[in-house]
Amino acid sequence: MQGMIEIKNLCKRFGPIVAVDDVSFAVHRGEVLGFLGPNGAGKSTTMKMITGFLTPDSGTVIIEGDDLALAPVAVKKRIGYLPEGAPLYADMTPAGFLNFIAEIRGFRGEAKRRRLDETIAKVNLEQVLDQPIGTLSKGFKRRVGLAQAIFHDPEVLILDEPTDGLDPNQKHEVRTLIRNMAKEKVIVLSTHILEEVEAVCSRAIIIAYGRLVCDGTPAELEARSRVHNAVTLALRGGAVNGTRDELRALSGVKSVELLTQNDDLARFRVYPKDGQSLVTTISQAVRERSWNVEELSIERGRLDEVFRSVTTGEPRTS
Repeated sequence: MQGMIEIKNLCKRFGPIVAVDDVSFAVHRGEVLGFLGPNGAGKSTTMKMITGFLTPDSGTVIIEGDDLALAPVAVKKRIGYLPEGAPLYADMTPAGFLNFIAEIRGFRGEAKRRRLDETIAKVNLEQVLDQPIGTLSKGFKRRVGLAQAIFHDPEVLILDEPTDGLDPNQKHEVRTLIRNMAKEKVIVLSTHILEEVEAVCSRAIIIAYGRLVCDGTPAELEARSRVHNAVTLALRGGAVNGTRDELRALSGVKSVELLTQNDDLARFRVYPKDGQSLVTTISQAVRERSWNVEELSIERGRLDEVFRSVTTGEPRTS
């Protein structure tokens, strides 16, 4: 099928360590897939196998309908890859390096000049074009690496920690660029920054000890959080124990936690049964009891909590 990546039963071992353990997933054109996992989970190893940098022990990688093992050159032409650490030639300038990339990608003449100008503008490298790469900040080196990955306008982008080392403004620029490119590409990016998943990813998968343990949209992952649809309620005045008992008695309430109590202000978190919405029930209780409300907010769920809950366990060896 065109316009997608298909990963089937991918495995990779390093000695007794199972780095990637029977991983399968597909990514379609228009999707930005966040690839998450703790350090050593197998993210970078999987990305290296998808791009042909490493050969899997077993399993297949299908890019735009072609098997990487059977048509490696055709597949690699369609891929842009930003590896971990973005290895670069320290003694070259960004201008010289991107000119080199243009030549090896087969660009010549006006087409090359146009692609150079477009790529440099996209990643905002103008101010350091003639400075040796070895003297650049980590953020600028990352942008040079991103520039080479997108230079040939690939159909598939594999980005390993694309915003690593960037300041908040640069992160915003790169995330905007990724969102804009996603409309016409297949994009897989690994990240340790969970806010990046919410900012740019339409879907996320989580791996731990080389195994895929979670797959869904950011909203679906948040719904797995213990605090999904929990209501935080801050009330002034009244007896804390009596209020907590009244909240516990409401329909759909699983439990009530007292978060803080300062003078006459008490903050509660009300947890729902089965993730159901409680806001209507609690709002009605507030009106009926004439409670003095300082805060009423609803939790969407927390990716960091879900991440921790699905990435604990024991590694496999053989």
